[in-house]
Amino acid sequence: MSEEHLLYRVENNVAYFTINREPQRNAISRDTINLFLKYLDDAEGDEDVRVILVTGSGDKAFCSGADLGAAPAGKMQDGFRQYARLLKRLAAYPKPVVARVNGYCLAGGMGLMLACDIVIARNDAKFGTPEVNVGLWPMMIGALIYRNVLRKKAMEMVLMGERFDAERALEMGLITRAVSPENIDEEITQVLKGLTEKSPIGMKIGKEAFYAMADMPFEEAVDYLSGKIAEVAATEDAKEGITAFIEKRKPVFKGK
Repeated sequence: MSEEHLLYRVENNVAYFTINREPQRNAISRDTINLFLKYLDDAEGDEDVRVILVTGSGDKAFCSGADLGAAPAGKMQDGFRQYARLLKRLAAYPKPVVARVNGYCLAGGMGLMLACDIVIARNDAKFGTPEVNVGLWPMMIGALIYRNVLRKKAMEMVLMGERFDAERALEMGLITRAVSPENIDEEITQVLKGLTEKSPIGMKIGKEAFYAMADMPFEEAVDYLSGKIAEVAATEDAKEGITAFIEKRKPVFKGK
């Protein structure tokens, strides 16, 4: 496994995942996917990690998709399954996941981005699902596209296969914020700091609940969530948060 394909470090309660294939515009290799899965397991088991940040190396690309040229004959299906596994792992991850989109975000890179909870992009970044232009279709990422974008907008995007800017991506609901290149790191720092100060157990239960109820009928979803709020309220962090609010001080959350 090429360890350099994905850089991983933990600092200030944040686990940083950096796709490190700048010459290939940070295209996802099988090693990249396998390392992602390994480090996500490491970060989940590390109590010091409260937030995940995903980005790409350099300032040209977040991720340009799958490295099609690197897939050996007869092994493409295995690669697709591993990529699907990564999307599911990220989308249901128990800790907040933030994407820092620092340039081109295309094809499989769009799936990686959409599996994150919060997406902060440079306002000069470019997006798109160009698979149709080479006779393919954005299959696995379609599950995420349809959960983030209105149907007509989604179909136009995948059928046309055109690249578009961050303003349109923001309008479509693909990203959370679009900021200038010189301000993106300051924006990211503020968001990460805010997330690390929240209750880890509260966010974990909340994320799991929202993921589980996404496709439930309305009444079933409300009943399910009424049970989950009771679960959150019974945590030590919730008691600490309420006490801190009454005492007009900042809460100290321990993830319990």
